[in-house]
Amino acid sequence: MEHDETGCQPTPEGPILCINNCGFFGCAATMNMCSKCHKDMVFKQENAKLAASSIENIVNGSSSSASGKEPVIASTTVNVQVVSVEPKSISLSPTTQASVSEEIGEPKGKEGPKRCTTCNKRVGLSGFSCRCGNLFCGSHRYSDKHDCPFDYRNAARDAIAKANPVVKAEKLDKI
Repeated sequence: MEHDETGCQPTPEGPILCINNCGFFGCAATMNMCSKCHKDMVFKQENAKLAASSIENIVNGSSSSASGKEPVIASTTVNVQVVSVEPKSISLSPTTQASVSEEIGEPKGKEGPKRCTTCNKRVGLSGFSCRCGNLFCGSHRYSDKHDCPFDYRNAARDAIAKANPVVKAEKLDKI
């Protein structure tokens, strides 16, 4: 029997690559896209429909929250003045560009390995950061081992004072 007589489509001879060229294989059920690309496409279509319906509601003067209880005034005219803004270009010196890239949060060049502040031993991911702001190895992680300048006593006092505010009751009138 041939496939035309049964109404079935012939199976492809090999796997079909995704039409978005992402490198994964697609299937006919997802319009020859991989599952991730198909999910992204469906998500974009839903967002476009939602945006179109919300714009239509705004233009028509109706909203989804108003259920007919509030009157809608359609004969209001609004005068809006449009002012054009021209972008200005600013030239930066190389040192200024470096400081701006640090402020923006762009990754800097590769930093050296993390080391203990006291003994300069490489600590990597197992380093301990102290309240004084420095990084230490396992043997120097305690405050008494690295002469920590942080004042733990005042920090504890402040934490206790903040957690337990003084409560004063109103004075009672004597009878």
